[in-house]
Amino acid sequence: MNPYFKSQAGQEKILNLYDQKLQELNIDYDSITLKTSFGETHIIAAGNIHLPPLIIVHGSNGCAPIALETYPKLHLNFRVYAVDVLSQPNKSAGTRLSMKDKSYGQWMHDVIDELQLEKVSLLGFSFGGLVILKSLEYSSSKIDQVFLAAPAYIVNGNPLRNLWTIFRPMKKYMKSKDIKYLKQFLSDVFSEPNEFALKFLAQVFLHFKMDFSPVPRISKAAAQAITTPITLFAAENDLMFPGPKMIKRARQIFPSLKEAYLLENSKHVQNRNDNSKIESLVRDSYQP
Repeated sequence: MNPYFKSQAGQEKILNLYDQKLQELNIDYDSITLKTSFGETHIIAAGNIHLPPLIIVHGSNGCAPIALETYPKLHLNFRVYAVDVLSQPNKSAGTRLSMKDKSYGQWMHDVIDELQLEKVSLLGFSFGGLVILKSLEYSSSKIDQVFLAAPAYIVNGNPLRNLWTIFRPMKKYMKSKDIKYLKQFLSDVFSEPNEFALKFLAQVFLHFKMDFSPVPRISKAAAQAITTPITLFAAENDLMFPGPKMIKRARQIFPSLKEAYLLENSKHVQNRNDNSKIESLVRDSYQP
């Protein structure tokens, strides 16, 4: 059992929801398990194998089916590999890597090598953005371009405000199991209601040992060493990683920043319309 699940019963509840969401997507897919330096990594692959490769990396406390649901049409234009990030409530190994070194980058390159991919594009949301930037810090080899949606690791929001508006209701739900606190958390983080997120996080917050470590920021020196083209989508009303602040710093530190888009009125988790815009820009960016 992944050691970060608090019990076997809790793991089963969460993974049952994982399987339920995967079936609801109603797509043809392959379930792949790879061996990496940090443990087994599970991947859901969809799309014709001859299409250009795209790895999608979900956010914290997420899983591959959520990433596929967020961008539901990309498998029509790419061979999509939705990765279950290590030590998250999913089907990969419970190996919690450090956010302070390049371990996540080494892990992602292990995945790329095991999949035997060349010139792969990467798309990541939130914590998935940190994973991708760590991958670029580790090596730009084989990564053609990256897309970051409300990514961690560039800027952080006000810690006192986030403690009160985000982590306080989360902790109160974990203690009381009163759904009103979970709904309060979701209203501050999500741009629109999401019934599956309500069901999934209701179980994750109770049955999974989450990582509350402070999220670091990429250094200017590390950012300036990156040469891979970066497309950034920042959320205007994101309390965790404020969009205007993010775009300002990104333009200052990333010489390879290709485009930066501010998603107006978006909270940390984008709505379906903004996700569709991101899909279109990812699709249109590919040049054979």
